[in-house]
Amino acid sequence: MTDLVYKNVLNDLKRKIKNQEFKNHKLPDERSLSESYNVSRSSIKRALSILSQQGLIFKKRGSGTFINPLYLKNRSIFQYEGSNLGITDSLKSQGVTPQIQLLDFKVIPASSDIIEDLFLKEGDFVYEIRRLRFVDHQPFMIETGYIPISIAPNLNQEIVSGSIFNYLAEELNKTGTKSFMSISAEPSNQEDQELLHLKENEPVGIISGIFFLDDGTPFEVSNMRVHYKYLNYNNFVDLSDE
Repeated sequence: MTDLVYKNVLNDLKRKIKNQEFKNHKLPDERSLSESYNVSRSSIKRALSILSQQGLIFKKRGSGTFINPLYLKNRSIFQYEGSNLGITDSLKSQGVTPQIQLLDFKVIPASSDIIEDLFLKEGDFVYEIRRLRFVDHQPFMIETGYIPISIAPNLNQEIVSGSIFNYLAEELNKTGTKSFMSISAEPSNQEDQELLHLKENEPVGIISGIFFLDDGTPFEVSNMRVHYKYLNYNNFVDLSDE
């Protein structure tokens, strides 16, 4: 019940922020919000803390809580607000149409690196899933992922041709909410040039990551080779002590 209370407040504040309902881009103080929503101060604090972590608001000492001007200037940076890290949902939230072409799907023994990254045992098997992703029919990413069979024993070609994250969430009640990512660039290879329509002298972006379920279990190692035109990284950093 407590979770529902703060989530209701959080969602309503997000709606009001999007609709620019706060005069001078300033939110009411915690006491006023508590009275307005008829909830405890702790629920208000929790909702505001999450909005701050997401970069939508910030506190100015002695002045109050304000909407982040970067959010007002470029909402697309902050647009995806789902509880799932899946690329499909993220792209849909940006108003574009994602498509997936399955390149390969098979079961292989986990390599030593995959065993270490996914906390597996010697002799464990994983799915190797290679997919080509499109945005509005333009290829932009070659994705190679490895998922332990124990996480999703019934994966098949139909499932991996769509959103694996949504399958995990909707069918297995397992949500991917955390990741560790590294980003780099290198010269494109022949496959990059063929599938992503790159020229020989054009680079490719590399995104390597480990994805975690909400209980902390690592469930996928992924390597993504991205057309450089689509490699746009934004991050919100909070250096406050709060």
